[in-house]
Amino acid sequence: MPDETRLVVVNTTPIISLSLVSHLGLLRKLYQRVIIPPAVREEALRGGSSGVGVTELREADWILTQRLHDPRRADLLSDLDRGEAEVLALAQESQAGLVVIDERLARRHAQRLGIPLTGTLGVLLKAKQSGLLTEVKPLIEKIQQGGIRLGRLLIEQALKLAGED
Repeated sequence: MPDETRLVVVNTTPIISLSLVSHLGLLRKLYQRVIIPPAVREEALRGGSSGVGVTELREADWILTQRLHDPRRADLLSDLDRGEAEVLALAQESQAGLVVIDERLARRHAQRLGIPLTGTLGVLLKAKQSGLLTEVKPLIEKIQQGGIRLGRLLIEQALKLAGED
């Protein structure tokens, strides 16, 4: 059952990572109310060299793009890329209950700002705990094979929490 009380703001890397393993829909199943800022939408739809996530995002009409009321709020996070800065600013403006973001510096900012956060692996773990997935290890491996860098310690911790170590 999705957590309908929580508004969730998602960054580009989790969209791409979940698309790599054909599980972008987990966000809808787990959280129901999912938004992204314009910079994330533009970045994801550019698709990089592989185009991963483009079709998935276009088809995910349940992921809503929401503009910032005050774009200057994102300007204050000048050490982040625009997508990450807009995710955190949008989370503050909308009083989101959670951000899904993987980049280390952006996660530090979220913690400093008191914004609850998780990452792609956290989404996979929650999906397993909710009975939506039976295993996370093959998905983590496929995400890595798709070119997404994940720290060894982070993977070990996730597999331990999943009971797959």
